[in-house]
Amino acid sequence: MSENFEALLKQHEEGRVKSSPNSIVDGEIIEITKDHVMVDIGYKAEGMIPVSEFYKSETERVITNKVGDTIKVFLFREEDNYGNIIISKKEADRLSIWEEMKAAYENETIVHGKIVSRVKGGLQVDIGIKAFLPGSQIDLRPIRHLEKLIGEEYDFKVIKVNQKRGNIVLSRRALLEKERESLKSDTLDNLSEGLIVNGIIKNLTDYGAFVDLGGIDGLLHITDMSWGRVNHPSELFHVGDELKVKVLSFDKEHERVSLGLKQISDDPWVIAEDRYDINSRHKGKIVSLADYGAFVQLENGVEGLIHISEMSWTKRIKHPSRLLAVGDEVEVMVLSLDRENKRIALGMKQMEENPWVLLSEKYPMGSIIKGKVKNLTDFGVFIGIEEGIDGLIHVSDISWTQKIRHPKEMFKKGDEIDAKVLNIDIENERFSLGIKQISDDPWAAIPNKYETNKNIEATIIRKVEFGYLVELEPELVSYLHRSEVPSGDSYNVGDKVMLRVTHIEAEDRKVSVSVKAYREAEERGFLEDQMNNEPETVKMSDFMKNLD
Repeated sequence: MSENFEALLKQHEEGRVKSSPNSIVDGEIIEITKDHVMVDIGYKAEGMIPVSEFYKSETERVITNKVGDTIKVFLFREEDNYGNIIISKKEADRLSIWEEMKAAYENETIVHGKIVSRVKGGLQVDIGIKAFLPGSQIDLRPIRHLEKLIGEEYDFKVIKVNQKRGNIVLSRRALLEKERESLKSDTLDNLSEGLIVNGIIKNLTDYGAFVDLGGIDGLLHITDMSWGRVNHPSELFHVGDELKVKVLSFDKEHERVSLGLKQISDDPWVIAEDRYDINSRHKGKIVSLADYGAFVQLENGVEGLIHISEMSWTKRIKHPSRLLAVGDEVEVMVLSLDRENKRIALGMKQMEENPWVLLSEKYPMGSIIKGKVKNLTDFGVFIGIEEGIDGLIHVSDISWTQKIRHPKEMFKKGDEIDAKVLNIDIENERFSLGIKQISDDPWAAIPNKYETNKNIEATIIRKVEFGYLVELEPELVSYLHRSEVPSGDSYNVGDKVMLRVTHIEAEDRKVSVSVKAYREAEERGFLEDQMNNEPETVKMSDFMKNLD
């Protein structure tokens, strides 16, 4: 016992209690200079450590230690060739951290660290030494832009330690999942339909947004985000946004929650009738275009439709995009409102004076106008009146007497013709014209002029399938059926032919003619003339009587 005490006393007198090399020992700071820190570890000589090992970080070059502090250092060698003790605070810290990380891994304790850089597959975290945070372990959901996390500090769970390879793997997701599970139970117990709750946007899809309510996600469908039009949830939200939502439905068994945002505010359609009277004028913004019209946002949640027919009084618009674009501000008039079906019919052309009203003043009934042929159809001729306004001459109003199969028989585009104003229909935007009305109706005199059994000369003007068309006089054409032509007769266009009027139908404006009837009448007339012109002679029958 006395021998041991004497040995310890001797060591104390010599000022040193030796520790074995390659181990962590305690030391006392005895001096701090500009470049070094002197540390006494109980050896005869002191160890000298570069001051940089005491810096808080590479960017924060500040020493928090002071003379007299006891610190842990790593003893590499008792002394070098020059009698200096080789020690390191940095190595002691590193080895201590490894021991702490092993303990944290085994005991599943939490460590704190700062994200310092992005590396392949994830992030690098400073927890005293560099550790790896895989991308899949950063959050509960994938994060696209990892750079934005650099500089952030979080708690982590150590999920892998390999000192030999110098590898420490961390997870933040494991902590978040654990936290989420604890929150989930409380959330499920407190949720109910109609409740207004706080949430955080977790994910966005084409059809809606998933909102974290605290351990459980709810779906905010795109149709329940706003009373107005939403083309995509990203127009209103970003991941991470905080918001208040209303629980629309809740299935606790299957953990399904439907949420609504617009339901927190009043439906603007409830008071739409008071705001949007018929014929009232409003300003709005074009939010969508369709083949049949344009949708206008009058206010958030209230949209109306300008039908393509209500965009212009005179322009023929094939598609609304020819006149409007999404985002345009327009002034419109309310034409009708259906609150129950949430529909408002709007008009844009009504903001200008109706040119059709002015037409009736400019072109009174019965007036003669001059215009150019713009289009020919089966049913008539369109004449340009003014820009965007055409008048129609129906095929039945071209001629009193001719039966016209197609107007192109008489006109071509660009022809300038005179016509009489027959009618202007302002409501249906129709301008009716006539050519035959410029002159008197010849049929007033035709029944007397072409009485039945009258013989006339006519001109063949066309061969048709079952006969000929013949011109009795200018503007008066009749149909000569082949059954009324003697067998063997054949005519060419331009031939003159003698006809007999067989029937007149004034109501149907029809004069029936026949070559056969003319020939038969001619033959009967010839015989009668022969009989009337014979000299007075004794008939054969009388002569025979006399013989008897």
